[in-house]
Amino acid sequence: MLKKPNEIAVALREAGRKKTQLSLDRMFVLGILAGVYIGFGAQLATTVSMDLSPKVGVGLSNFISGGAFSVGLMLVVLGGAELFTGNNLIWLSFLSRRSKATAVLRNWSTVFLGNFVGSILLANLIFIGGFYTMGGNALGLRALTIANGKVNIGFIQLVARGIVCNWLVCLAVWIATSAEDTTGKILACFFPIMTFVASGFEHSIANMFFIPIGILLKGVPNLVSQAGLDLQHLTWTGFLTRNLLPVTIGNVIGGGFFVATLYWYVYLRPEARALDMIAELNPATNETGQVRILSWPRSRELTE
Repeated sequence: MLKKPNEIAVALREAGRKKTQLSLDRMFVLGILAGVYIGFGAQLATTVSMDLSPKVGVGLSNFISGGAFSVGLMLVVLGGAELFTGNNLIWLSFLSRRSKATAVLRNWSTVFLGNFVGSILLANLIFIGGFYTMGGNALGLRALTIANGKVNIGFIQLVARGIVCNWLVCLAVWIATSAEDTTGKILACFFPIMTFVASGFEHSIANMFFIPIGILLKGVPNLVSQAGLDLQHLTWTGFLTRNLLPVTIGNVIGGGFFVATLYWYVYLRPEARALDMIAELNPATNETGQVRILSWPRSRELTE
């Protein structure tokens, strides 16, 4: 049975509270796993799209790679891991006074670091495995092109792309929370994630894989000469300042405000919760003209 939107809000509020209470070592390890899982999706998306564009066109190629990338969030949701972008929904818990701001920031910073470590770990394993030689270096060229493109986008553009990206990622988590079975959760992950990848939006954790693998490939002379790209910004400094910083800012706004805050306002702020509870007790009064909005002190009691 699917959860209703207001039930999803309550479920995620409580899930956020529990996430902030995890020990640092559990947060970190689960963060590493999520970084690896998103990296798996990124590697798959790169592999399936390495030679598609000339054959099917950019649009269909992006659609296919977006569908492949969604595997990453499926692994996070079904396998159990802590993903920074999805955890921006913990803001629901803070706004509902279930978690302190310091606890939320503790979770975000620990998970973000764990995601970074996991992504870099997988990038190095993929590089050491020599997968970039697949298809006569086609995979390596595709990875290098993706990475270089991401460090040559304007700061404000990246913030905007980060906002719309995590708006969709958090919606995917939101919808997946409504589902009770594995199939429902998989479908909930697929469509929003496919949309953001196919549209060219920017995801901070995915970029922790996409750009470092490009930096590693920059050290392969024959691949660089074959690519013929200007790679001056494809450096660790370029990665951190020209991409990860603005994309992370955008991701926090997209998930923290456009999903967590707006849904909190609709379903979890004291007045909204009071109306919901009154309506549940007496459906006949579920009309605006017949229900008195309670003030903050009284309505807060109804949310406890």
